[in-house]
Amino acid sequence: MKADPFAQLKLLDVQELDSRLDLLRHQLATLPQTAELQALARSRTEVGDRARDAKIAVDDLTRAQKKADADVEQVKARRKRDQERIDQGLITNPKDLERMQHEMVSLDRRVGELEDTELEVMEQLEDAQRELDALTARLAEIDDKIQATTDSRTKVAGEVEEQLTKVADDRKVTASDMPTDLMALYEKLRGQKGGVGAAALRARRCGGCSLELNAADLGVIAKAPSDEVIRCEECSRILVRTSESGI
Repeated sequence: MKADPFAQLKLLDVQELDSRLDLLRHQLATLPQTAELQALARSRTEVGDRARDAKIAVDDLTRAQKKADADVEQVKARRKRDQERIDQGLITNPKDLERMQHEMVSLDRRVGELEDTELEVMEQLEDAQRELDALTARLAEIDDKIQATTDSRTKVAGEVEEQLTKVADDRKVTASDMPTDLMALYEKLRGQKGGVGAAALRARRCGGCSLELNAADLGVIAKAPSDEVIRCEECSRILVRTSESGI
């Protein structure tokens, strides 16, 4: 393939711009804020699940406490009613009075048992509420971090995208008058060679694969016409001769 020597040198400028574009695209795709947001999202899901379970526990214990309170009040009300009947002398039959006095002892014992249950439920509810409050606070903290990280990512991504736009514009201008066949070969090689389709020959070394050319290959290149498109024997990339080629 033939191509004007100036076009070949200019191809190195296109390659440099393409490499910068590749680097910026990679930078945009791998912003540290993105990984941080993914980690925060996982943490939020975990903490959110725990907070949901804690809320269920609080709701259940709240209902249990209300029931325990009602049970205590019910037995106390019965005990009060029976005590008032005794105090008012409404129970005149000795056997009935003895039976009711025994029942009062049972009611006192029952009130104690129910109050113990009530206290236990209250303690469990306090623990569950503390856990829920801590998890809710943790969720708020994570949400704040998510917002801050999202803002940071938006800012950094915007800056990278601005650079991408500028470099893409520069690349468009630089490649606008390049030979079609040379660019087609270059693009093909870029796709095959990890984004590098053309490299400079400097100090007798290929800038693409870093192979140092032997004397025989250098002799062939030195004798080739200046408009001949040279390919590296090792990596097949377009090898552009420069004033620093060493030939």
